[in-house]
Amino acid sequence: MEAVARLNNVPTSPRKMRLVADMIRGEAVNKALNVLKFESKVGAARLEKLLLSAVANWQAKNEDIKLEEADLYVKEVMVDSGRILKRLRPAPQGRAHRIRKRSNHVTLVVDNLREPIVEEVAETKDSKKEEQNKN
Repeated sequence: MEAVARLNNVPTSPRKMRLVADMIRGEAVNKALNVLKFESKVGAARLEKLLLSAVANWQAKNEDIKLEEADLYVKEVMVDSGRILKRLRPAPQGRAHRIRKRSNHVTLVVDNLREPIVEEVAETKDSKKEEQNKN
């Protein structure tokens, strides 16, 4: 069962964020957290927080499964372009140059590698008959 976390309007360019996102795509959650913790790029801290949020969302969906037993991995990381703030900077000879301040939207999907075994007691025909006899 997968869980999704989204981060909108991050004030860094999508190109810079994609460099960090490519490092964790397809990795186990523990390894991805270690990579992001020690990465010096700007987007690493934001992606680390987003990954922790996705893990918390997964845990909220799957309360009956322990987090340690589930092999969580980063299934998808999508970095899309957000809004662009356009500013003007003075240039020589009375001109102006346009400055584009880019932002991005990040979507992160976490899933477990294999379905954990949830033990359920299956009732047999004999146990059903015994219950009916008792009543």
